[in-house]
Amino acid sequence: MRVLNRYLLSDYLVMFVMTLLVFTFVMCVGAVIQAIDYIARGVSPWIILRAFTYNIPYILTFSIPMSAMTTVLLLFGRLSLDGEITAMRASGLSMWQIISPIIFVSIILSSICVWLNITVAPNAHWARRQALVNLGIEDPISLLEPGRFIRDFPGLMVYVGGKQQNDITDVIVYEVGPDGVSRSVRARSGSLSMPSENMMLIDLYDVRIDQPDDAYPDDPSRTRTIHAQHYPVPLDFSRLMRSGNISKTKSSMTLGELTTAIRNIRELYPQLEGLELRQARMGYLVEANERLALSLSCFAFTLLGIPLGMKSRRRESSVGIGISLLVVFVFYFFIIIADALVRHPHLHPDVIVWIPVVLGEVLGFFLIKSHD
Repeated sequence: MRVLNRYLLSDYLVMFVMTLLVFTFVMCVGAVIQAIDYIARGVSPWIILRAFTYNIPYILTFSIPMSAMTTVLLLFGRLSLDGEITAMRASGLSMWQIISPIIFVSIILSSICVWLNITVAPNAHWARRQALVNLGIEDPISLLEPGRFIRDFPGLMVYVGGKQQNDITDVIVYEVGPDGVSRSVRARSGSLSMPSENMMLIDLYDVRIDQPDDAYPDDPSRTRTIHAQHYPVPLDFSRLMRSGNISKTKSSMTLGELTTAIRNIRELYPQLEGLELRQARMGYLVEANERLALSLSCFAFTLLGIPLGMKSRRRESSVGIGISLLVVFVFYFFIIIADALVRHPHLHPDVIVWIPVVLGEVLGFFLIKSHD
């Protein structure tokens, strides 16, 4: 049994490392092209290399599960085609005894992914953004992350409910003075533009402006409401780019920071109430659950990939990669659905991300059991 375990593990690890290198390289191509563009703009190659290195942990959180799925498809497809699975079964071994070392490795890979997603990748993502902002080459529009208040601009707090390229929806802008909020602006939609290098303009449409009475700022009955079809809001980036001090996005938060934000959502967003507050909280919940589901997908992909590989009976890498990409696409499709439903917290998008993980584990378990 020890000889068999060493044989399976050695084949699996060799295939996994090769597959991981291929997937990681392919996913790094976009970053390489961007790095070349930065170098052409006169940025130091060493600084770009550091920013590129910060991006690798984030890429690994995706390439490790994909590689785990592809590797078991290739390995067990070859073992089944060569009749080695049949020979092992004829020797009195059950399917669970045969696959136990591979299952053990998948648990280790899931643990590594949990570690990457909890601390390493968010911190690396944060360091990368800080480096790019300090260089003045971070896209300012990317700072307006949907689902959270941006406090990076002096005297303003900006909330964007949804963003599609330069079009935004459900916008809230609070003008903050020494005594608190001096004016609130809400708009159904808006568009972003960069009239100059250090200035971004938010053109808001279908706008409602609430102006508190200066003499009675705490009396909501005296607040004046003004409706407008168009209201421009300029955002000055010059001070932000000089200081390099930007707030963390959800992608840059560790799991502990996400958990703290979920628990203290009312303190984090004191201006929001009702549905808007639940939407903000759901954004952090979905982010946290996506990371955990993505990490545990290594185990689910392995359970599902073993019987699929045996059924495919192919040794060609193209077939294994094709099946792997199809399964991974289905998994990420649920993540896309969850992100799209953040604005509908009653549909529990934080639970939706777990559907492909649970289905993969259950289906894989029963398919393996049917071969036993």
